[in-house]
Amino acid sequence: MARRRKRKSRRRQEGRRILEHVPQYSIESGEDKPVTAARKFIQAEGILPPALLLVKRNEHTTDRYFWAEKGLFGAQYVEENHFLFPSLRTLEPSTVQEPMALASR
Repeated sequence: MARRRKRKSRRRQEGRRILEHVPQYSIESGEDKPVTAARKFIQAEGILPPALLLVKRNEHTTDRYFWAEKGLFGAQYVEENHFLFPSLRTLEPSTVQEPMALASR
């Protein structure tokens, strides 16, 4: 039996495109839980929001977190609700394109 493809949310795809323009930091969690490792790294490095943290839990799993003015969020939540974050509004590509005037003679 053929498997159906999972429908991709346009809103989440838009959020993913916006997050591509945010600085990314890759770290390993070590002995700490991933969110604790992310918080310690932010504190130690003095990272300013917005930032995306990729925390490697083990060789197979990487957790993604978004550091915003409001706190630390899961990246998937931010992808789906990017319009709630003021720091991402400045990074949104303009969806309205200005019409180009073409001269024809």
